[in-house]
Amino acid sequence: MKFGSAFSALFCFILSGLMLAQTAGSSSATDAAPVKDPVATGLRTLLTHSRTNTLGAIKAMPPDKFSYQPTPQQMTFAHLVVHITGFNNSFCAKAADVPAPKVEEPKETDGKDKLLAAATASYDFCEDALGKMDDSKLGDDIDLFGGHRAARATAVLILAGGWADHYSTAAMYLRLNGILPPSAQPKK
Repeated sequence: MKFGSAFSALFCFILSGLMLAQTAGSSSATDAAPVKDPVATGLRTLLTHSRTNTLGAIKAMPPDKFSYQPTPQQMTFAHLVVHITGFNNSFCAKAADVPAPKVEEPKETDGKDKLLAAATASYDFCEDALGKMDDSKLGDDIDLFGGHRAARATAVLILAGGWADHYSTAAMYLRLNGILPPSAQPKK
């Protein structure tokens, strides 16, 4: 049951991004012109949502709660931010076929400002890298990590799924601390 719920949420996240990308600039889906590079375009749309929500969640968490972890088996909020940063830098590079940035890796012991800056920089990198991406290399065989090989399209799917997973985890940590996550805030 838990897997089904997570899969459903991921599917809806990806589908909404692809639908937004396909209908951007048109009044309805029926009169939308075909989109050049629909996968890259959809991924860039998902990036915008992930960036807004995930960085919003990091900003919303009070500095003294970055050491928060719901159970001893779960990562701290700070560790989640470190993970998000490395994930973005690695998988955006793989998806777009560009070198990963040479950055000083943040540490779980870093303060909120430094962790937020590192996460923001990773989203900046993704925006730049994915801005150069097209669909022509999605079939290329690449090293995903640790010698595991797959089509470049797999990195794209991992990115989309990872962004949904990371934000849902951050949102859960916020809610467990009595803070309403960005996507649940009332619309203005």
